[in-house]
Amino acid sequence: MLLSAPLTYALGSVSLIFTLEESLMIVTTDALFKLAYGKFAIGAYNINNMEQALGLFQGHIDAKAPFIVQISKGSRKYANVKMIEAIILAAEDIFPDTIFAVHLDHGDEETCYDCIDSNFYSSVMIDASHEALAKNIEITKRVVARAHANGISVEAELGMLGGVEEDIKVDEKHAMLTDPDEAKTFVDQSGCDSLAVAIGTSHGAYKFKSQQSLHFDRIEEIQKRLPGFPLVMHGSSSVPRQEVERVNAAGGDLKDAVGVDENDFARAYPLGVTKVNIDTDGRLVWTRVHRESFRDDPSNFDFRKPGKVFVSEYAKFIVHKSEKLGSAGKLDAVRAALKK
Repeated sequence: MLLSAPLTYALGSVSLIFTLEESLMIVTTDALFKLAYGKFAIGAYNINNMEQALGLFQGHIDAKAPFIVQISKGSRKYANVKMIEAIILAAEDIFPDTIFAVHLDHGDEETCYDCIDSNFYSSVMIDASHEALAKNIEITKRVVARAHANGISVEAELGMLGGVEEDIKVDEKHAMLTDPDEAKTFVDQSGCDSLAVAIGTSHGAYKFKSQQSLHFDRIEEIQKRLPGFPLVMHGSSSVPRQEVERVNAAGGDLKDAVGVDENDFARAYPLGVTKVNIDTDGRLVWTRVHRESFRDDPSNFDFRKPGKVFVSEYAKFIVHKSEKLGSAGKLDAVRAALKK
C-alpha cells in the first residue's frame, strides 16, 4: 500500500509534512513488494551514520534501484533516534529521485509501537520468533493491528536464524528452519504483510561451515502454501572473500568468515523472496577502507579522508548488490507504477 495520506515527520520541534503529490520517495514495503514479487528482490540495508546514508542513497541512484533503509534497535541507541531519522530526511532531500521504505529491523513489541507512533517509519519488523508459535502469533497480531491503523506495513519472523549481530545471539544448535505448514498458519492468523523465513542463512560474518547452503526446497514449499506472499531473507550478506582478505592484510583478524553466495539471489526471488537483508557486508567495506587508510597513511588524523573513500566504495558496493538482486534499472518502472 502506497503512503497516500499525508505523512508528518516530527523532528524535534519541526514537523515535515509530505503528500503523495509532493513526495513519491518514501513508500511502504508492501507497495514495493507488490511490484517486485517474482521479478526481483529489494535490498534492505542497515545504517548507523551519515557516511552509510550518503553511500546508500548515491549507490541506489547510480543503480537506478528502489531500496529499504533499515534502522535497528542498536542504531537507534548508537546514533540517537532523532539523529538517525534526521540523517535519512537529509538524504531524502539530497537525493530526491530515490524511492525507498524506512523500516525498523528486529524490533520488540515496545520498539515497534514507538516507531509506529513516531510517524516516521513506513514499515516495522516484530521479531517474536523466539516464542512458541501461538505466542508469536499473539504478539504479531497486536503489532499488525496498531501498524495497519497507521498505514504501516509489518514484517514478522518464523523460525530462528543462528549467528550473532547486535542484540541477536542464537547458538547454531538452537537455529530452526521455518516449517511450511506453520508459515501458512502464522500468516493467516497474524495478518502480517511479509514473513522472514529461516532457510539456512545466519546473522554475522560466519554463516556457513563446509558445504552448507540455502535450503531452496524449503523456500519452494513455503511458496506453495503462501503463493504471492512476500518472503524475506535475513542474514544474507555474502561476506566477500576479497574484502575479508583485505581487512586481514591491513591488520584484521576475520578467520573463516563466509557468507551467502550472492548468485543465489537470482534463484530466490522467483520463489517469492522480495526482501534481502544485508548488513555485515557494509560493515566489512567500512572496516576495509578504514584499516587500509590507517595503514597506508599513518600520519593522517583527518577522519573525513577515509570517510569520503567509504562513501564512494559503499556506493559501488550497493550498485553491485542491486545487480545481483535484480533490482538495478527498475527505478523508473517502479516510479511509474506507484503513480498509477
